[in-house]
Amino acid sequence: MNKPERTPEVEGDVLQIRKIGNSVGLILPKELLARLRLKEGDQLHVIEQPERGIKLTPYDPKHAEAMRIAREVMDEYQDTFRALAK
Repeated sequence: MNKPERTPEVEGDVLQIRKIGNSVGLILPKELLARLRLKEGDQLHVIEQPERGIKLTPYDPKHAEAMRIAREVMDEYQDTFRALAK
């Protein structure tokens, strides 16, 4: 039996920022963790979006390393990339 896909615009999980010890954090409901196939201890990569939004994706060390290398290349060859963009 197929479950209907969730429509984020209509439905959505509302999370509250709560004090946890000396910090603040979000408590993710068990159902949300199950849907996202996440568990305690998993790391998430945070990407800031326009209009005060964020995107959370599972942290992938291979992807993080590839992005670090790409940033180094872009910094080193920024003049070349700028000229190619004209």
